[in-house]
Amino acid sequence: MNSIYSFLPKSIEEHILTIPPSKRNGIEEIRVRIGRPLEVSIGGQSVFFPFLITKEEGNLLLNKISQYSVYTMEEELKRGYITVSGGHRVGLAGRVVLENSQVKAIRDVGSFNIRIAKEQIGIANPFIPYLYNNNNWLHTMIIGAPQTGKTTLLRDIARVISTDNEYKNRTAVKVGIVDERSEIAGCMDGIPQMTFGPRIDVLDACPKAEGMMMMIRSMSPDVLVVDEIGRKEDEEAILEAVNAGIKLIMTTHGTSLEEVSKRPTLETIIKLGIFERFIELNRKKGPGTVTAIRNGQGQLLLNEKKVT
Repeated sequence: MNSIYSFLPKSIEEHILTIPPSKRNGIEEIRVRIGRPLEVSIGGQSVFFPFLITKEEGNLLLNKISQYSVYTMEEELKRGYITVSGGHRVGLAGRVVLENSQVKAIRDVGSFNIRIAKEQIGIANPFIPYLYNNNNWLHTMIIGAPQTGKTTLLRDIARVISTDNEYKNRTAVKVGIVDERSEIAGCMDGIPQMTFGPRIDVLDACPKAEGMMMMIRSMSPDVLVVDEIGRKEDEEAILEAVNAGIKLIMTTHGTSLEEVSKRPTLETIIKLGIFERFIELNRKKGPGTVTAIRNGQGQLLLNEKKVT
């Protein structure tokens, strides 16, 4: 949290510090809305503080997260978020500026959503035997609703794949991460802030479909790691990667394999039988609750186990 406190206005920091340390470690989001109370999400529950955020506090927060150079961050503002030191992401909402019917920037920012990046090293370890077989990584799709721990699990799987390990005498392979929203690797100035092995390459703030093609052409990864697939253009890039012999570890929004199989943008990919493993997540016992691991035919391999 120290990197978060470094850019929060003092008045907001002081209110957050009134939260007991044991609960403070569980903070998931800090929502700052001008003219409205401070909201802090802890373990899926919202806590509101009885003071209103002023415009001055909002302006100070924006200046701090942009290092007092808002106009040099046009690309970030166009995407609607800024990634700060520590890999935390600050979502923004306000007045949208359009150019040729496309978003050019966000001005007059009135809302901030500070999402706390939580690196949990080792949470993937219990599930690696299901994702690695006959000296090969298996094409894997992680399925879960927002805030179920998809990216956290994906990140740790990437760490394991890119790190030498004694498990079945496995050695690290080349991992390419296409990090469209700067959430997986939490890059600052192109350098990942999260923990990975030595064989990692990251395309930061790059659209997924285009980034996958760039990775295939330029970095020859053995495994491609991508967050939140689901657009039509992702399909072509996925097929290209598979045809090039590259393994895929990806996440998508959804509640179950049955649900995502009905989505037009994923139906074809799933019916082709590309993915060999499906991991289903929810928040039943907190973020990272694995409710099922299934094979490519949808058969259950593992039932509910909390990622710890």
